[in-house]
Amino acid sequence: MSKIHQKYMKRVLNLAKKGSGLTSPNPIVGAVIVKNNNIIGEGYHKKAGEEHAEINALRSSKESPKGAILYINLEPCDHVGKTPPCTQEIINSGIKEVIIAMVDPNPLVSGRGIKKLESYGIRVNVGVLEEKAKKLNEAYIYSITNKLPFVQLKMATSLNGKIYIPALKKDRYITGEKSRKEVHKLRSQVDAILIGKNTAAIDNSMLTNRFVKGKSPIRIVVDSKCSLDLNLNLFVNKDAETIIATSELADEKVISNFKERGIKVMVFPQKDEKVDLKELLKGFWQMGINNILVEGGALMATSFLQMELVNKIIFYISPIIVGQGLSFWTGKEELIVKIKNVEYKKTGEDIRIIGYLKV
Repeated sequence: MSKIHQKYMKRVLNLAKKGSGLTSPNPIVGAVIVKNNNIIGEGYHKKAGEEHAEINALRSSKESPKGAILYINLEPCDHVGKTPPCTQEIINSGIKEVIIAMVDPNPLVSGRGIKKLESYGIRVNVGVLEEKAKKLNEAYIYSITNKLPFVQLKMATSLNGKIYIPALKKDRYITGEKSRKEVHKLRSQVDAILIGKNTAAIDNSMLTNRFVKGKSPIRIVVDSKCSLDLNLNLFVNKDAETIIATSELADEKVISNFKERGIKVMVFPQKDEKVDLKELLKGFWQMGINNILVEGGALMATSFLQMELVNKIIFYISPIIVGQGLSFWTGKEELIVKIKNVEYKKTGEDIRIIGYLKV
């Protein structure tokens, strides 16, 4: 792997990041066209349903791409979706070589795009910064492979594991401003945020992205009997869509009241008088939701961990110790969850821990 290839692929990955949170259920992809050691065109996938990265790069070219090299972090598609096949555009452009970070795991694409390019005499090199490319599209890869959303569990706790501290009163934030800004950025990058009914009722949060540039994701509230107050901020605020995930235990008249207010309600099978979370994930994946951020509360965090439905954890730990407070773990049985590939970072006065349970 030459340093030149790595240099341009790093540029590709940085371009791809610009599409974070905007392309689902498609991956985030960047593309760079190089001719005579100069970048003559570049682009990224800006939004689902719009032109793909390689097409945007071709259209931005300052000169003819004939004889140039195309760098892209994901194998070009060779099928008709909402847009035409990218492979044919690449072939028509006269590009002589394509450097790809990773093969697309989508069965509609996987290997076909590469074979198509090679059949027209275009050299193809796969594997440049492959691990970085996989991490960038970890949610897409997991989702397309497992037919389930990629689930991230985010928690903010004190040093002794408390997530709700009555003594904080109005200033209920456990972590500092820098950590909260990171969380809002994370919100802008996922398809949906999920909380339980207790968190919705107690916090009365809007669950929108307000601190950083970017969209606000879909808000999912798990409420097995559809019993929440219609006047909560989640339902009054219209900056993002809110969906109530309820069960067969909910009264039809109550569900109708929510629907009449323009609030979407999805009914799932119940398990032990609660919404079956596995069925919930299947249902939202079928809607095109690739990644979900579970933000709370204690019951939701415990349930997702117990059912082994969490892919990735993001914990913000504040340097405070409290007496009275609610722990995030509500389970009675002993449970040991081993976190892999752990990363630590200081965010203001807090410590952020990121790790994986399954990929």
